This record gives sequence, C-alpha cells and structure tokens, in this order.
Amino acid sequence: MAAMAAGDEHASSEILRGLARHLNCLNEDNKSTRKRALELIKRETVDKGLSSSVLQELFSALLKPLLKCLSDPMERCRETALTMTTEFIRCVPKPEESLPYLMPCLAQRLGEKETLETAEELRLLAVEMLTLTVEVCGKHLAPYLTDMINILQRTIVDPFPDVRRESCKCTINVAKSLPEHFHMQAESLMKPLMETIAHQHSRVRVSVIEATGAVIQHSNGKNVDDVLSHLAQRLFDDSPQVRRAVTVVVGDWLLQMKDRYSYFHKLVPLLLTCISDEIPEISCLAADLWKQVGAQWEKENEDDIKDKLDFLLSQPPFYPQGVERPGLGCRELVVRHLGRLVPAISNDITDWLVPTRVRTSQLLSLLLLHAEDHSVQHLQPLLAILYRASTDAERDVVSNVVYLEQLLGCVDALLCQSESDCSAVSLQLLQVLVTVQSLCPEPHLSEKALESVQCLCKVQGLDSVKDLYRQHMGQLLGWLSASVNTWSSYSPQRLQLHIIVIQS
Repeated sequence: MAAMAAGDEHASSEILRGLARHLNCLNEDNKSTRKRALELIKRETVDKGLSSSVLQELFSALLKPLLKCLSDPMERCRETALTMTTEFIRCVPKPEESLPYLMPCLAQRLGEKETLETAEELRLLAVEMLTLTVEVCGKHLAPYLTDMINILQRTIVDPFPDVRRESCKCTINVAKSLPEHFHMQAESLMKPLMETIAHQHSRVRVSVIEATGAVIQHSNGKNVDDVLSHLAQRLFDDSPQVRRAVTVVVGDWLLQMKDRYSYFHKLVPLLLTCISDEIPEISCLAADLWKQVGAQWEKENEDDIKDKLDFLLSQPPFYPQGVERPGLGCRELVVRHLGRLVPAISNDITDWLVPTRVRTSQLLSLLLLHAEDHSVQHLQPLLAILYRASTDAERDVVSNVVYLEQLLGCVDALLCQSESDCSAVSLQLLQVLVTVQSLCPEPHLSEKALESVQCLCKVQGLDSVKDLYRQHMGQLLGWLSASVNTWSSYSPQRLQLHIIVIQS
C-alpha cells in the first residue's frame, strides 16, 4: 500500500512537472495561448484515465489556477476550466478538500446581487458542478450552506430556464444532504421558488414544485401556508406533468411531513381534488396516495378509533352503486376536518372562475362521500352551497355537463348518507333538484336528477314523487312567486315552475 502511494505521488509529481509550462501560459495576455494551455492541461489530466489518487494530487495543485480561470475574459477558457474542475470533483476520492476554495469562488461568480458569469450555458455548467458537489461532498458542505443558499437564491430565478431547473435539482440535494442545518435557512428559498412556480415552461414549473416539496419537507414548517395557494393554482395547470408533480408533493407531505397533523385540513382538499383530475394516471396516483394517507393515519390512531375499526365495517344503506367506499382512516380525516372545509367550499363554489367552481363541486362530492352520516351536522351550510351552485348564472357553467354531474353527485351523496335525517331539509333538497333539472342541457342528466328526487322520496318513506311535491307545494310556489315580478322569458324560474308542474 505504501509503495502504491509512493508510486502515485511520483506519477503526479512527474505530470505536474510536465504541466509547469502550461500553467505559466495561463497568465499570458494572448487568449489563444491561455485557451491552448487549458486544453493541454485537460488532456494530460482528466482525459487521460489516471487513477483517482493521482487525480487527487493533481487537483490539489491545479484547483487554484483553475478557479482563477473562471474569471477569464474568454468564454471558451472559462468553459474548459469549469469542465475540468467538474471532472476532478467527480473522480477524486476526497472532493471535499476543494470546498474552502471552490465554494467562495462560486458564491462570488453566482451568488452576488449582480451575477458575474454572463454566459448562460456556463452558468448552467457551474450549477451542474454545484449539484455534483452536493452529491459527492454531502455533510462536508455544512460550513458553506450560506454560500450555497446565496447562490440558489439567484440561480432559481436565472433568466435561462435550464439554470432554473438545475438549481431546483440542486436545492433538493442540499435539503436532503444537510437536513440538520438546512431547516434554519430553508425559508430564504421560498421567495425565489414562488416567483418561478408560474414560469412559462412547464418543465420549470415541475422542477419548482418538486423543489418546493423538498424545501418544505426539510424546513421548520412555517412556510406551508405561503406555498399552498400557489400549489392550488397549479391544480388548474394545462400541463398534466405539473398537476402530477403537485399530486406527488402533497401526498408526500401528508405522509411524511413532521408537522402534517397541523395541516391536514389544508392538504387533504388538495389531494382529493387531484383524484378528480381528467388524466387517469394522475387520478389513480392521487387515489393511491390518499389510501396510503388514510391507512397510515388509521395505524397511528388505532387506539382512538378501535371501536369503529371493530364495529363500523358494514356499508351504509343507499350507498352509491359502483362506488368504492373509502377506508376508515380516509373517512375519519374528512369527518374531523369537515367543519373547517365547508366555509372554504362555500367561498369557492361562487368563485368568478368557472374551472374553480367545477373543481369545487367535484371536491364537495368527494367530501360528502367520505363524511357519510356526519354530513348531517353541516346540512345547513351544505344545502346553501348546493343551492348556490345549482343557480349558477354563468352560461358556461350551466352548460357544463361535468359540473352538473358533480353537483348531482353531491346531492346523491347527501341523500345516501343522511337517510331519514333528510326530512328536515327535504324542501331545500327538492329546490336544488328542481333547479338542476331546469338547467340541465342533457336528457340523461335530467333523468339522473329525477332519480335523485325519487331517492328523496324513498328515504322519507313517501310513496311517490307527487306525494313529495304535495308535501312542499305551498312553499315551492312561495319560493318562486317571491321573484315573479322580475321574470323575463329567459328567467330560470320559468323553467323551475315548468318542472314543478309536470312532476306534481
């Protein structure tokens, strides 16, 4: 072993003697001379297939000259120096020995208010080298975390999209490599990440979402609220890859974030919304993650829900056909937070953006399916939400078949779970169903709404739909006559009256 070490030392000394002239040429004024010298140094070192121990000796001797070349006026010289330094870091057994010189240099080049490196491709090479440095040096980077954060704060918002993506990759590596230290400075990366999350390139948006997931996961948790609204907006992203990234990140937080119990009421709606994604892969992924979340919660709270685990196994009567009942953990998570979710649903169901209202109605349907008979505790606000949704004045919403189907799904879920308790709110439910029928552009939806009316009869023990209308006729007519003086030929109330007349 000693002989081998001596041999390596001798070999490196011989190579360095041969490089002495080229190293001197790096100080020449002629840019072609400097360029040629760097290329020759590269050919005699990293390109030659030398042993790692020899390369370590060479790197120790060449590091300072190479870092000096990063400031060379000639772009090609800077590129060669970056490439060579990267290869040394990749190949040497102790790359951490370069950190006292490497990190201050990179911080100066990339982490100042004004970035010194003007070439975008070289900034990309530099950030790629930084990513590699994190991978191979790991915990040795702890003393240089501030330099690292300063660099990433700048490069995450770099004008070059590829630099932004690589910076996000580097951010993830830093968060995972230095968890004991990273959490103290994680907050300073949230601003640049959120500035980039709506970038015009979808691949950049994906990278930012993934980096945000890692930063929050390894932070003190104080910034969750700052990013949730941004993630919620990405649920409407045109790119399926972006929506998939949100699904993965939210699912990961619900499963692994240290303070996840404090944020269940904010994260659960996001993941449930992903279940309604139009892309089957995303929908299935979200559903699988949701099952994992429920199963994990169930295991963690087994003592609290022991009675329910033992006795509440049977499916409730009138459960929607063809619909898989969520696991107990999933149901409990919704039930325990439904009171905090209903006000948000109430707000979003009247949002000025049609996609928001559609997604909200889909979410409401899922929440009711999970809440089962517990939804009765919130019937008043839920009915108010359903009625507002059914009287949506926007033509685009009214003609949106998916929206109306989801709305009917909400009513069905409420009917199925509330059973006989629906008697107290039978009038309000009938008003909703009459309104939905009056707005339905598709025959099959009208039929589905009528089936819901029949279900409302059934859960109350009434013999026919006519009996249901007879029970509420006075109130229904009073409901419509209150606005009769404002009716026009296009008023939805005329259609509502038509439905009442033909069905009663």
